[in-house]
Amino acid sequence: MYERQIMNVIEKSIIGKKCQEACEDGLVVTDDFIAVIDGSTSKTPKHLNPEMKNGCYAMMLISQYIQHELKADATVDDFCQGITHYICDKVYKPLGVAERLLQHPEERLTASAVIYSRARQEVWMVGDCQALIGGKLYENGKPYEQEIAEKRVDLIKEGKLPAEARRQIEPLLVEAMLSGQNKTYTVIDGFPIYREGIKVVSVSSSETVSASSEIVLASDGYPFLKPTLAESEEALANQIANDPQNISCFIATKGLVEGNKSFDDRTYIRFLP
Repeated sequence: MYERQIMNVIEKSIIGKKCQEACEDGLVVTDDFIAVIDGSTSKTPKHLNPEMKNGCYAMMLISQYIQHELKADATVDDFCQGITHYICDKVYKPLGVAERLLQHPEERLTASAVIYSRARQEVWMVGDCQALIGGKLYENGKPYEQEIAEKRVDLIKEGKLPAEARRQIEPLLVEAMLSGQNKTYTVIDGFPIYREGIKVVSVSSSETVSASSEIVLASDGYPFLKPTLAESEEALANQIANDPQNISCFIATKGLVEGNKSFDDRTYIRFLP
């Protein structure tokens, strides 16, 4: 029998790249799970909920599922199957869009999540996210993004404005989604999740807890994840100041957009398991 206990959170933060109201990141803390959820930036103007972007809608549904539906002793496979059915049954089937979305992954509700299970003593990395466990960095990025990011860098170095360079690589990002989403890389999108793209890290093994018993979970809004929130924020501030278009020491598919405070929404939580 698994006995519920209160999570020991040391520090946490969630900050939108432009404002809190438009933030597509989410943070869930229950007696059984801690989760950082990163709603994906929409690649299409079509919204399945007219009141919010698809990434935000995906984040909200995943948050609801973890808080109200996910059983304390669930496995990572239980989570993947459960959240897939939840999104499909709650949204796709009532709207009658499941068949269309089968062919158009760019229109799906899409997100990544990194989840700590207290019962399983595991961290589940379902999509593009990051964690520090026992002082060791774990990442689970999309395999195609580095190559496309380098194309963007080349365009900017050739003299293209950052906004134009981004526009030119967007078709490549959509093409990568069409060919690879839940086929060669993992996301949560209401369709069967590509299991081979999930990383599961045991936090009870001696190897992962040798440096520290603390765990940090974060979205990819932090280009350099550090053991504390202050250090992570400082590294981000230095990146924004020294390389705002992410074309030098940190290469990405997007840089700082005028009017935004950072490259992406960002969420951080540090806790004791």
